[in-house]
Formats: sequence, structure tokens, C-alpha cells
Amino acid sequence: MIIALGMSHHTSPVELRERFAFAEARIPDALKSLRDSGLADEAVILSTCNRVEIYIATRLEPAKAFEELKQFLAGSAHDDDQPAQRAAPANEWYTLAEPQSLVHLFKVASGLDSMVLGETEILGQLKDAYQLAHQHGHTGPRLNKAFQRAFNAAKHVRTDTNIQRGSVSVASVAVELAEKIFSSLAERDVLVIGAGDTSEKVARALMSRGAKSIIVASRTFERAQVLAQEFKGRAVQFEHWAVEFEQIDIAISSTSAPHHILDRTKLEPLMKRRKDRPLLLIDIAVPRDIDPSVNFLENVYLYNVDDLQAIADGYLKQRKEEIARCEQIIREKVESLLGSRHDGLDFRPAFGNE
Repeated sequence: MIIALGMSHHTSPVELRERFAFAEARIPDALKSLRDSGLADEAVILSTCNRVEIYIATRLEPAKAFEELKQFLAGSAHDDDQPAQRAAPANEWYTLAEPQSLVHLFKVASGLDSMVLGETEILGQLKDAYQLAHQHGHTGPRLNKAFQRAFNAAKHVRTDTNIQRGSVSVASVAVELAEKIFSSLAERDVLVIGAGDTSEKVARALMSRGAKSIIVASRTFERAQVLAQEFKGRAVQFEHWAVEFEQIDIAISSTSAPHHILDRTKLEPLMKRRKDRPLLLIDIAVPRDIDPSVNFLENVYLYNVDDLQAIADGYLKQRKEEIARCEQIIREKVESLLGSRHDGLDFRPAFGNE
């Protein structure tokens, strides 16, 4: 049986999700631990800024498997100094057994469970999560088939419906937020901290909206140079990114740091050097890069991934009419995978099924 356990932006605030997020480098060992324990025959971990989900093929009864998965996640939480608080409240997790685990997987792949309905970024993240597990030998016939069918369903949803009409990625939502703070991005200098895929998408969107210049800081300086060159910007060594705060207007931070890289103590003197010009900080990292306390500084505007939800909601109405068509495609794909009809397939959000 394939089961899924997770938490997402639907169920949990970012301060809880970041406790359970997995850095990519940790995932292969975590998958190995899951399988070595006998809990899972096959496993995939999906960890993004909006969700942490574990999909496993297991011979255990679902109730026992869910309890052991929660214990596993509690032991992996990023709060070693507070062991008594490691476990998340029960209603923060959604627990799904077949066929609902498959329905949820297909919905995630198709962008129907995303903060921005119909977005495609999650499909790439899901493919990366599956590929990471597959290349380390942690998937087998059941998850291989399920994930391949999920990717196929996502393709059909994109091509056969209008669910992406007006769709935007998290990166472009962040840019739209910038345009709400500054009426125009023209003449605005931007610092991108962390040169991963999300940062690249943000940089591309900023430049398309007329940003004056982009400065890129990354722990991998060569990567920063490549990205900066693409946008005719400038690369700086990661340890020097704070020096650039005197000139910038917007900073987008998306690193994989396990702790805050910017807090109030560090930012306050930088704001004085900037003569207190308004500064927009968009923290799209999980765990968060920027300490929420910087919000108390004058002329500092900080937004994290959960704050982007408000903008995303504005796009929801025009795409709701397509949900029924998408769900019919997914229903047919899940029934095909299971080899039988399931008239009672539940398409309510996973977080309503706990």
C-alpha cells in the first residue's frame, strides 16, 4: 500500500514547516533510515517552501505506519534545544492511505494543491524529489509506477484544461508584491541572495518587469557569476552580500541555510547607512533566512512565503471553474493505476481528511 503523510501551507504556518523541512543533502540518508527501519519498502520525501510530504510503499497497517512516520519526523525536527516540542500538533499533519494518497499525489503534481492554483513549479520539484530517491535506490515498482502516472496526469491537466489561465509561480507572485510596494521596478536595484532555481526565476521575472540592476550572491561564486552574467548584473562573494545593502531597494533571499542569515542586529546599522530608504525583503526560504524581528525596523517591509498567499488568492476565482475538469482527469488516471473504479474518490483537500 502507498501512504502519504505531510504538512503544507494549508495546515501549518512557516514557523512550524521550517522545523520539519529537509535540506536536499539530508534526504538520501533520511530515506535510507526509513527503509532500514522496516517502516518503508520504498520512499520519497518532498520538501519545498510550502510543504513537507513523505510517500512510502509499506506492508504495515496504515495507522501503525502513520504513527511511526510522525515519530521519524519528530526525530528529524530542527529544534534540538526543545526536544519536548518536537512533535507537531496532530491536526497539522494529513495522513492519507490508498486511494486518497494517490489522489493527493496526482493533485500535487498537477498544481491543484498549490498556493497558486495551477502553478507548474511544484511539478519540477516533485520530479526532482522522485529522481533523488530513485537514483539512490529508494523507489521500486509501486512508487515508480505511481509517480510516473502522476507526471502523466499533470501533463494532461496542463494540456486539456485552462487551469493555468492567469497562473503564476511563487517567484512571479513575489515580484508582483514588489510592484505593490514600489509602483514601478524601473530604477530599482535588486539583490538576490542564493542562486538556486527559485532565485533564478525571481531574477528573470524582476528583469522582465524593468528592474535596473541585479546583484547575485551565492555560496557557489561560479554559479553567482553565471546568473549575474545572464542578466548583465554583478556577482559578489556570499560573505559580502551585506555590503550591498547601501544601494539596493529589494532583496530576495532563498538560501538553504539552516538558520537566519539576517536579523535585526545586523540590519539596523545597514539601514542607517542607507539613510532609511524603504527596503523590501522577500524571504522565500524554508527554513527562513530572515528573522521576523526586522519587521520592527522603520521602512523595512518583510514578507515570507506565507505572506505570498494573499496575492495568490487573487488569482483563484478565475481558475476554479476548471477544477472539476482537472479532477475528472485525475480520477480516471487513479482508477487506471488501481485497475478498478472508485466511485467514492475524495477530492476534498488532504488537510480536511485527518
